[in-house]
Amino acid sequence: MNEWGKQRHPFVFLVDAFAENGWISTWEEAAPELLWQTARSENAGFSSPPPQLRKWEITPVAPATYQKGFDQVMQHIRRGDTFLLNYTQPTQVDCNLDLHQLFQLSQARYKVHLRGEFTCFSPETFVKIDNGIIAAYPMKGTAEVSAGSPNDAEQQLLADGKELAEHHTIVDLIRNDLSQVASQVTVKKFRYTERLRTNRQELIQVSSEITGQLGDGWPAQLGDIFSRLLPAGSVTGAPKPKTTEIIRQAEKYERGWYTGVFGLFDGQTLDSTVLIRFVENNQGKLRFKSGGGITFQSNCEQEYAEMIKKVYVPVA
Repeated sequence: MNEWGKQRHPFVFLVDAFAENGWISTWEEAAPELLWQTARSENAGFSSPPPQLRKWEITPVAPATYQKGFDQVMQHIRRGDTFLLNYTQPTQVDCNLDLHQLFQLSQARYKVHLRGEFTCFSPETFVKIDNGIIAAYPMKGTAEVSAGSPNDAEQQLLADGKELAEHHTIVDLIRNDLSQVASQVTVKKFRYTERLRTNRQELIQVSSEITGQLGDGWPAQLGDIFSRLLPAGSVTGAPKPKTTEIIRQAEKYERGWYTGVFGLFDGQTLDSTVLIRFVENNQGKLRFKSGGGITFQSNCEQEYAEMIKKVYVPVA
């Protein structure tokens, strides 16, 4: 990344959940293994009309299985080992479409497809770099929109004390992360909402924007910058090193690419996303991975419901 950044040579990359494995390619050589679509770039052709989603049946882990890991997380929180942990579990999906068809159908800020392995339709930007300004957009807080009272869900989500505390924590964590690589770090926008339509329901999501100033020559330091920022704080927790250790103990499955990062550098700017809203090939069957942030105020039933709420396909 440092060398290609220094040369201003466009590239794309993947980093896995805990920043232990990675994949990097020039734009020209990425396809057909890796396909993507973002607001500013894509390398995939799309069929017209898009495939139809006729079947979407989900089988989450049993509540008792979820609670076993949840209780383990809460024990660590009570001991002070972690104060925010993103706890996730897999959900089996029975669907009439394959991974590539889901990639074609979905509508999202970031779409990524690694052939034979996964499709991701992520709403969350990790970091953007443009003209030396680095900006992060941590996302914490999700609620369903009620058809009868569409504004109530947003008001309740923003007023929820647990959600507010969780969002404060992740903003502090990301602000600290950016301070390792940038100066003049500022929370530019705190807790703004966006709406998302899915095949199951409409959702509201809460994000913040944090910016900083990189030094001259930042393209030649891209590898160093990402090594400081990863793994992504919004999908691990705080403090990051101990929290990732607890995640491995509590989840008891491999995240793999899920909650890692996909990024692309065009020679002038960089854009990247957190690999959430993620469905993978698991021995020939589809498996969707999802979860949410756990704090001392968390309720197991509510967190289990939020995990299931995020098992969707975003549609137009």
